[in-house]
Amino acid sequence: MKSDLNISTRVGAVVIGRNEGERLKRCLTSLSNQLNKIVYVDSGSTDNSLENAAKMGVEVITLDLNQPFTAARARNEGFRHLIQVFPEVDYVQFVDGDCEVISTWLKESIIFIDSNQDYAAVCGRRRERYPEQSIYNLMCDIEWNTPIGDAKACGGDAMLRVKALNQVDGYRNDLIAGEEPELCVRLRAFGWKIRRLDSEMTMHDAAITKFIQWWKRNVRSGYAFAEGAYLHGAAPEKHWVKESRRAMIWGLVIPILAIFLGMISWFLALLTMLVYPLQIARLAIRNIKLTIKYPLKIAFFNVLSKFAEMYGQLNYYYLRLFRKTRKLIEYK
Repeated sequence: MKSDLNISTRVGAVVIGRNEGERLKRCLTSLSNQLNKIVYVDSGSTDNSLENAAKMGVEVITLDLNQPFTAARARNEGFRHLIQVFPEVDYVQFVDGDCEVISTWLKESIIFIDSNQDYAAVCGRRRERYPEQSIYNLMCDIEWNTPIGDAKACGGDAMLRVKALNQVDGYRNDLIAGEEPELCVRLRAFGWKIRRLDSEMTMHDAAITKFIQWWKRNVRSGYAFAEGAYLHGAAPEKHWVKESRRAMIWGLVIPILAIFLGMISWFLALLTMLVYPLQIARLAIRNIKLTIKYPLKIAFFNVLSKFAEMYGQLNYYYLRLFRKTRKLIEYK
């Protein structure tokens, strides 16, 4: 690390988590080796997360149990505490507590963002720690492999410019999912840019070993699609409109169409439902070209995920229509 970068002085970190156990210790260790300005925000852990974080000498805050938990709220409170205690920081590295920060990331991200003053956020390659453990972990690892270059959004792990984050007043506390892309929509509206660097950033431990975990995670994605489209779906942004429409077509419209056609002819219903195996085959061929492991199995889950996403969208519309209290959709 070059001293002229002043990483230890100009950069702080906000880590959020709940019941992450050894993953949190690994996360904080990866940061404390490089930074001395670290805030850990705990969202009601019942394990030894708070004790472990305190022993490691980081700033520890706990969220008020009387208010609903959201990752957005945790990040905001952590950020406010960070700049209050360390007002000299220029950048903040947000990290989920189940991630380990790669040792070279902070230096590489600061070199880029220092040299490019029109960028509000930079992110790198997030990898799954145990992709071989389950097909679900492998799909997470594939999902993390986003295109390199200018991007519309970043995820939960990202380096953000304090000035830009203050300008848009941080994350939206009320979002239970999709808060990072929504933040990036507002950042870009102010003229800021987002960049995905060709650099290793974090090692993530999804720990998704059961189908129900994977299903809930995709339900949450569908919920985020619906809310994102509601907030920013108008032109020119059209935030998550395409993703929302795709999930509704594959998860709801086609099955309903097949049912109606079945009232006329079982052959028409069968013909309609053939679009699913055809789509799986098309995606499998694409996966083979991309040298993705288990191309057919991944394609099958890609199609199946549309039903979970559709359910998540319907859940959002139901809660909004009847003004019901929204709760976190957790898969761990």
